[in-house]
Amino acid sequence: MTMTKKDIVIKVSNDTNLTQIDVKKIVQKTLDTIVESLEKGETVELRNFGVFKVKSRKGRVGRNPRTGQEVSVPEKRVVVFKPGLVLKYKVK
Repeated sequence: MTMTKKDIVIKVSNDTNLTQIDVKKIVQKTLDTIVESLEKGETVELRNFGVFKVKSRKGRVGRNPRTGQEVSVPEKRVVVFKPGLVLKYKVK
């Protein structure tokens, strides 16, 4: 089963007696803030949940599996997530 942003909004709304519209604004603003921080190259640490950070992947030479031709893969930035201890423990 997949939990969507809408499912999160409904659950938080039911648990807090806040309207879904208010909760949706809060959830969206939280996600927007995380994205903005990562765009700037900042690390986002949420205690007991995990850490989001941006890493650079080096450029390399790859190979097209269909033709076997070498292809240049440029350097790029990727987001990585490292779960916190509480999250690791609960998922385990």
